[in-house]
Amino acid sequence: MFLPLTRHLTTHRLGVGSMAWVAAVVYAVLGLVRFATFRATTFDMVIVDQAVRGYASFGAPYTPSVGVSKGLGPETLQLADHFSPVYALLSPFYWIADGPRTLIVCQAVLFAAAIPSLWLFARRRLGVAAAYLVAGAYAVSWPVAQAVNFDVHEVMFVPLLSAVMIERFDAGRRLPAYLAACGLLLVKEDMGLMLIGFGAALALSRRRLDGAIVAAAGIGGLALVRGVLIPLAGGSDDNHWRYDHLGDSLPAALWTLVRDPLHTLHLVFGDAMKIDTLVLLCWLTLFLCLFSPLILAAAPMVLERLVSDYSLWWSWDHHYNAFVVVIVFCAGADSAARLLRRVPASGAAMTTWAVAVAAVAVTQIPRFAFDQLADPGFYDRYPRAAAAHEAMGRVPDGAVVEAANHIGPMMTHRTTVLLWEPGSRSAPWVVADLSQWTYPWRSAADQGRAVSARQADGYRIVFSADGFVVLHRPGS
Repeated sequence: MFLPLTRHLTTHRLGVGSMAWVAAVVYAVLGLVRFATFRATTFDMVIVDQAVRGYASFGAPYTPSVGVSKGLGPETLQLADHFSPVYALLSPFYWIADGPRTLIVCQAVLFAAAIPSLWLFARRRLGVAAAYLVAGAYAVSWPVAQAVNFDVHEVMFVPLLSAVMIERFDAGRRLPAYLAACGLLLVKEDMGLMLIGFGAALALSRRRLDGAIVAAAGIGGLALVRGVLIPLAGGSDDNHWRYDHLGDSLPAALWTLVRDPLHTLHLVFGDAMKIDTLVLLCWLTLFLCLFSPLILAAAPMVLERLVSDYSLWWSWDHHYNAFVVVIVFCAGADSAARLLRRVPASGAAMTTWAVAVAAVAVTQIPRFAFDQLADPGFYDRYPRAAAAHEAMGRVPDGAVVEAANHIGPMMTHRTTVLLWEPGSRSAPWVVADLSQWTYPWRSAADQGRAVSARQADGYRIVFSADGFVVLHRPGS
């Protein structure tokens, strides 16, 4: 009896592990092709690279790109912008190969690493076959696709940590679950919201003590990070504040939301893009995620975005929805088990639900980022690559350079990159692209006028070809 059981477990380890590694390769290919074809951006690829580079050299995680852009100076800590000390875990990989490509591969592996824990949770609820389908649906889901399609971000750690937290609590293994919960507090300054919601979910599941501890850790983490640690790092407790329509502080905003619930409902559901995002998230599980207490773990973070005045946070694009994607799938599996175990042939019903969830994920691929992988044109060489590389080659190693948003990632491994943007940053080198609009300029013409202004200020053009212009200020 022991040998067949061992063989059975080994088979599933191989199956789940293979799924995770295939997913990691796909994610890495998407990110690496985007990088090689100049689709990566200074904001945010260079920011993360500079922070990890600081940790890797046993120094502080300075991010001059964001610091200079915000007028805070080149010795601005990444922790003052977003509290993400978890980036230090990536530093050993920079000892092997430093640069954005390493970050892209690490992000791919971390997103895929959530698959085994999600599979374990789904197997416990739904059975083996359904677990494979749910894990596969996560692997190709649109929140993951959009996240790996846009540079690298701290969200790479969240699916794994949230999956371990939920699955280990469900398995009764409290120590690794608590460690994962504590790890989430090191990812970003608002991750305490997830712990507050998850604590409420535990309490509703009759684990009141654990729920109280997790929620208290979330509240304490929010207060400590925003009120103490970010200011100590040189930031502000209202950093990235996007709630001026609600008040000038967190207590004021919360009071506004509670005092006028009708206005709050309008904030949450009063925009078509917000509704699209909510529907797309819930459709991942055919809306069954709404019937599990686990969805409370996602609710505070989703509401944080929806009541803001920053439209990028509402959208289905970029990486924001990947913060809660594992929670949505776990909640869906939990609801399916709760609701379908009472029907005749419950095992078949649960598998049918899982098949439908996998089908939903697959049918959404053409609408989102993974669709690019099937397009031969996605792999085409950047048409102005030769001129771009020649322009970048004019800047010496170790120099400080203001670079166009899509050029910075290519130079960050050997120079100190600042974003080429309106207003002089007094860097000795500038690499501009005048042939196209680049963030944060209003137009290519504005960039051309800025180049002329730099020339009037003493800069000389040392290279110009195919739209790329390299300026240098002699003597600096």
